[in-house]
Amino acid sequence: MSVNGTTHATISGRKLTRREIEAEAQSGMPAHLVDCDVQEANLARLTLAGWTFENCRLQKVRFDGAVLHDARFVSCRGAFASFVGADLADASFTGSDFNNGSFRGAGLASVRFARCKLTGADFTEIKALDLTIEESVLVCAKMPSRSFRKARLRQIDFADADLRKCDFREAVFEACSLRNANLADCRFEGADLRRVDLGGIRLMDATRFKGAVISHTQAGELLAQLGLIVIQASR
Repeated sequence: MSVNGTTHATISGRKLTRREIEAEAQSGMPAHLVDCDVQEANLARLTLAGWTFENCRLQKVRFDGAVLHDARFVSCRGAFASFVGADLADASFTGSDFNNGSFRGAGLASVRFARCKLTGADFTEIKALDLTIEESVLVCAKMPSRSFRKARLRQIDFADADLRKCDFREAVFEACSLRNANLADCRFEGADLRRVDLGGIRLMDATRFKGAVISHTQAGELLAQLGLIVIQASR
């Protein structure tokens, strides 16, 4: 099979161990795993560059320190998978569930997450340039000190996430949620927050959004905490 111009050996419908995957990796040809069960396998430090995992069961798999650049994860189930320190440059995650996964210290340059469930995932200390996340759930995720400056954030649920010290300057949010997120020391100058769920934000915390653009409705919700009612002037 050929994916993006690269020939892949296809392995379908099998339960695979580290020994089998390591043997396949030694062939030097990227593999395309389809409907495979790799649950709880220890794949730490293997070179799996260019591999494709499609509709695979990857729960609790350890990819720690693995070389996974250009890898593709499509419709996979990988709860509690660990990618600590892995090289994931130019990889993509599409329609997959990696809730409570750990990407701590991983290299995520030019990585794309689309339509993924990343609830509780740990992105602490990642090395990420041009990281793209869209239409994904990051409820309770840990992503402190990330730069989203000038980013367009589309349909991302950051509810209850740890976003301390993130840089959202000039970012545009489209149908996102920051409900009850930890936004301590974040920067929002020039950010467009008009399409963001700011539930749980108290008026005393509103100074964190200094310089951001909010809607008339959002302003009214904040001022309502003082018992004030904002009435839009009639034309």
